Amino acid sequence: MTQNEIIEKIVTALDKKKAEDIKAINIHDLTILADYFIIASGNSTTQTKALADEVEYQLSLLGIEPTRTEGHSGSTWIILDYSDILVHIFYKETREFYSLERLWSDGKEMDISHLVTAN
Repeated sequence: MTQNEIIEKIVTALDKKKAEDIKAINIHDLTILADYFIIASGNSTTQTKALADEVEYQLSLLGIEPTRTEGHSGSTWIILDYSDILVHIFYKETREFYSLERLWSDGKEMDISHLVTAN
């Protein structure tokens, strides 16, 4: 699968579970950490965990497993590391506090509007 196909699966899985404010940012030219950040919010720690679980489940059906995960215990910021794609799932207030979009504002935001339903 290509990176774009994986990103589409991630965004679709997040949207299916009613994630809010989903963003996909190309950071390839800015860092060696990853090529893309996918950022989404949940309204509760229960929802953030459900969002992460859904992404992991949908990608595992395709034989894609994260190399590392962080944050499941507190569920206010869960990171799923798929090597070249990092998925950040935040509790809404935690996302506002860390403001990753601002920190990585030099990245190029991808148009994923065709993948998400209007909230």
